Amino acid sequence: MKILLKILGGLAVLVLLLVLVAFALPRHYQIERSLVVNAKPEAVLAQMADLRSWKNWGAWQERDPGMKLSYSEKSTGIGAWSAWESKSEGNGKMTITEQTPGKVTYLLEFPDMGMQSNGSIELRTQVGGIQVVWVDAGDLGMSPLNRWFGLFLDKMIGPDFERGLANLKQLVEK
Repeated sequence: MKILLKILGGLAVLVLLLVLVAFALPRHYQIERSLVVNAKPEAVLAQMADLRSWKNWGAWQERDPGMKLSYSEKSTGIGAWSAWESKSEGNGKMTITEQTPGKVTYLLEFPDMGMQSNGSIELRTQVGGIQVVWVDAGDLGMSPLNRWFGLFLDKMIGPDFERGLANLKQLVEK
């Protein structure tokens, strides 16, 4: 019985330590990837500004071709949204919150996880083409689990951004 109590006591101390360490972990995260494309800015903007076009280059639709997509009446401009249901990718909604000639900003909502983030795709003119910069940032809140989860977000989401940008490059450079 004493061994069991020591084991339970040790586990309680370990859990408490993990919770305390979690509060020292960053509350905010940011994932950023970029790629240079050799295409006219208008061609790139047409793909990133129209939510119906994202299925042509996004990595998530590639991984789950059976993903159910729905869209607002208009699929471009402030207020336009797309929503998805996916067994492998989860459910979510993306709403355009700002759109300028070289940038689309959006809000991502993941109701199943109780999380949301803000993202943007921006075009920057440079020698040799257009740099497409994709950023996603969010607040992990006070949840210790979310804070630990935040340590892995770049490794989880970053490759999807890289794949999406590579698909976008291939599409607009045709």
